Amino acid sequence: MHHIQKTIISRLARVTETSFSDLQPSELENKLFNYHLKRTIAEGLVRKTDKGYSLTPTGRKMWKRISDKTEHISERAFSVLFLIVKNFDGEWLLYKRKTHPLLGRVGFMHCTPNAHEPIISTARKSCHEKTGLTADFRVIGSGYFHIFSGDILESFTHFTLLSADNVTGKLSTLDGDAEYFWASDPDFQASDMLPNMKILADAYRSSNDSLVYLDETIQI
Repeated sequence: MHHIQKTIISRLARVTETSFSDLQPSELENKLFNYHLKRTIAEGLVRKTDKGYSLTPTGRKMWKRISDKTEHISERAFSVLFLIVKNFDGEWLLYKRKTHPLLGRVGFMHCTPNAHEPIISTARKSCHEKTGLTADFRVIGSGYFHIFSGDILESFTHFTLLSADNVTGKLSTLDGDAEYFWASDPDFQASDMLPNMKILADAYRSSNDSLVYLDETIQI
C-alpha cells in the first residue's frame, strides 16, 4: 500500500469522520492526494459521508494491520481447522502434500476459517470441494501448536479440531496440491507423518462427549 494511502487511513482512524481539507496533509498537492483518496474509496477502505470521509469496516481492519509492529504480527498464531474424517469401515482420511513446504508429508485435511461463515460450514464446504465427500462436522477440541527446530520457532498455530459424521460420497482428489486416500490402520508416528498427527489422533480418540484442549510444543 502506498504511504499516502496509509496516511489517509491513519488520520481517519483517529476521528469519526473528517473533511477533505482536514484530511489532506498540507505538503501534498490536491491532484496527488485526491488520486490516492479515490484509490482507498475504490478498494472499500474509505467512504464519503455528508461531512467528509470515514473508514469503512474493512478500512478499520486495514488500520489494525498497518499499525501493528512487524514483530508482533510474526508472533501471532495462525488459525487453522483440522478435519478428522473416518468412513463407515473405520478408515481414516489422510492426504499427502504434493507441494512445498512439507512436500510428501502426510496429515489430516485442514482449511482456514472464514470470517463470514460458521466454522462448521467452512469445514463441510472445504471437505466437499477437496474430496467430493459430504459430511456433517462437529467441534471436538481446540488448542495451540508451538513447533520448534532447535531454538527457532518454525510455526505457531491456533487450531480447532473437528470430527466428521454421516460421511457419504466417493472419494475423489479435487485438490491439485494434495493426494487424498483412506488408511485403515495408519502409524501416526511414522517418519512421513506431520509432527502433530499422533497428538491430534489421540485427542480425537479421547474426546468422547467433552471438548479437548491442547497446548503442545513440538520439536522437529
